[in-house]
Amino acid sequence: MAEEDVVPKTFRALVESADRKFARVRDLPSYGRAQGQHYFQKVFKAYMRLWKYQQEHRAELVKAGLNRWEIGEIAGRIGQLYFGQYMRTSEARFLVEAYIFYEAILKRRYFEGCGVKDLRVRFKELRFYARFLLVSLILNRAEMVKVVVEKLRALIDDCKANFRETNFKEWKLVEQEILRFINIDTTFTIPSSRPFRYCAMLNCHPNSVPYVARFHAKKVLKFRDAILMSYHRNEVKFAELTLDVYRMLQCLEWEPSGSFYQKHPAEPKENGVAVDYSGASGLIDMNLAADMTDPALPPNPRKAILYRPSLTHLIAVMATICEELPPESIMLVYLSASGTPGQINTSHVETSGGSRRTRKSMLTSHSSLEQNCSATESHINGVKGPSDYYNDYLWLGPKGNGGSSNLYPGDIIPFTRRPLFLIIDSDSSHAFKVLHGAERGEKAALLLSPLRPTFKGPSSADITQNGSQFTLFLTAPLLAFCQMVGFSLSDSDMEVLNSAESILSTAFSKWEVILCKSPSLDLVWAQVLSDPFLRRLIVRFIFCRAVLSAIWPPEGSDQYLPLCIPQLPNSLSPKSDVVQSCVSQLADHLKVSNYFHFEDS
Repeated sequence: MAEEDVVPKTFRALVESADRKFARVRDLPSYGRAQGQHYFQKVFKAYMRLWKYQQEHRAELVKAGLNRWEIGEIAGRIGQLYFGQYMRTSEARFLVEAYIFYEAILKRRYFEGCGVKDLRVRFKELRFYARFLLVSLILNRAEMVKVVVEKLRALIDDCKANFRETNFKEWKLVEQEILRFINIDTTFTIPSSRPFRYCAMLNCHPNSVPYVARFHAKKVLKFRDAILMSYHRNEVKFAELTLDVYRMLQCLEWEPSGSFYQKHPAEPKENGVAVDYSGASGLIDMNLAADMTDPALPPNPRKAILYRPSLTHLIAVMATICEELPPESIMLVYLSASGTPGQINTSHVETSGGSRRTRKSMLTSHSSLEQNCSATESHINGVKGPSDYYNDYLWLGPKGNGGSSNLYPGDIIPFTRRPLFLIIDSDSSHAFKVLHGAERGEKAALLLSPLRPTFKGPSSADITQNGSQFTLFLTAPLLAFCQMVGFSLSDSDMEVLNSAESILSTAFSKWEVILCKSPSLDLVWAQVLSDPFLRRLIVRFIFCRAVLSAIWPPEGSDQYLPLCIPQLPNSLSPKSDVVQSCVSQLADHLKVSNYFHFEDS
């Protein structure tokens, strides 16, 4: 074999070997603690070897016909590998690594400017943009998202012009998906808004820190695993990430402190001179994230993200995670779905500022929701029988799929053998309160959404357009409040927004102290109160319930209010002074007090 043939043949062999290993990792499920770690290490090592080889023999490879897009494809595979590992582990460093590689591909224009008319290569470039958009979206790199969207749009138009015999309709839908997503998501529409992630500087309230630190329960559970699932027809999404799951995903992660997220490679230089990337370059540091672990923060809880799963798949994932849950740990399960096939919840409060009776008479009614409410109410005073666990349900399936797609409260009971923190966001959520007392080992913590949302205007109530109101209250309470009353936020309102956030922060700090000091706090809540993510969900639920209680009169309001089971202390009820004063102060600050009716404690 001629010496000049050795390098390209060795390179091709390394590519094929790495690709075979990559295929094994790519097809592994993204949930479960033991899944794929051994294979991930093997495929990562294979790509390390491949990357190093192409760097050391770049001149020979270019001479043998190596294309720039081939280097871009290798870098893209590495980025995809890192992102897959982030989805399995929720470790932020893997997400950052994926971003680094994708950003380098974009800056070095590996797929651009080569005059390539190969449709296969164009599809590789389209997939690269779609993957980079997903990574940038989760990292909240709003400016990069906008840049990549424009690149994607231009490429789709170019492909349609140059490959007229090929239909690019699916890629046009991808473009429409991301545009719809960023037009609705508050991260992009309100740049001054706070991050969804848990920021130690913003969410750790100084006044309550000593009380939380000293708080001690008979049993303390660690939050290790979460399942996030949303299943609605035509809901806002990008790829397999729906808007509601996107918000919950970030709500259950740390916002890295310092310059953690900002550490990305500037344009590299060699001996002080900028590197020319006009040739087939491959200078991306494989070890950039080695020192990116933030030592000040504990690990993120692992999250299994399920997009439109079948009922059996959801139960299988719950069983796997429940089986692998470490001792003294709790699993969070977030389920957002309709209670009836194709149901779209559009109940709302009219813009009229009239009396309670007038506003109540203007509400749009849905008979199915009335039935759901009355059915669940029948369980309050009676003894629950087996049929009570299989009346109402969440609907997971295509239209006309029948009972095989119904998730009943009774389906959750087997998983209560381990500690469970259950969030149900649905127009049949209250049906799941029958789980209380039916647990098989551990009492479950339940946060149940209202059966109907409450909005000033009808357009905001469509979950397929704006995401769920209840989920938004749990992930961005101020934005949910403003959306509910129709208060418009923009950059010009930064001072108003900051003052409103301060009102909430002060209130949440007081509520945390009350929870820590309350002698009547149920053990279910006490054993998770030390966890910052779950504690934040609890206080945000208190706020959500108080806001909605201040809008609705006591009679007939049950379907418009969320439920928590077991009950939280009466000192934090919607009628208590410390809770009412927060809602009143916030409403006065935003000049929307006319929507609320407060009663003396």
